[in-house]
Amino acid sequence: MRFVVTGEWTRNRLLQVIVVLYALYVIGLWLTNALLYFSKMSLTARSVIDYYLGSEERFLSPRSYQGLLEVSHFHLFAMGMLLLVLTHLMLFVPLRNRTKAWLIIVPFLSAIIDESGGWLVRFASPLFAYLKIAGFLMLEASLAVLVAISLWSVLAGSQRNYEAQLPEPPRGPHDP
Repeated sequence: MRFVVTGEWTRNRLLQVIVVLYALYVIGLWLTNALLYFSKMSLTARSVIDYYLGSEERFLSPRSYQGLLEVSHFHLFAMGMLLLVLTHLMLFVPLRNRTKAWLIIVPFLSAIIDESGGWLVRFASPLFAYLKIAGFLMLEASLAVLVAISLWSVLAGSQRNYEAQLPEPPRGPHDP
């Protein structure tokens, strides 16, 4: 932890390797997430509705409660862990706190929207297909931004970026 708090990750090559390799791993996850989505649906509400509610023309059965539950069970854990790590890195990048807050909140919110969108289409209303599409696009965009910032911070950052964020030591009554 101290390596990122103090900015030492810009001098610790092994830590930089870990962050870069993790970012490459997430890029693979990002790509396969998009490929899986587009193998089942497109960015049209009709395709999302057909996927979750079924389509006689396309010979698709509606998604079952059990099927959605199994996918959500895994996704909630996996996405939670992924976002925990990626957003945790945002705490240590040289950006304003307000920007960091958005970089943390938006990915979690978009993951929740993406995951709940299918449930809402299936069991509430087909109109939630637009929410599902928005959640997917927000999630993909926010993951791409988090990975890009992580890579930028490790590869282009310098110790000076972090010195301004370190708390000043307490001053005594006799210090100037």
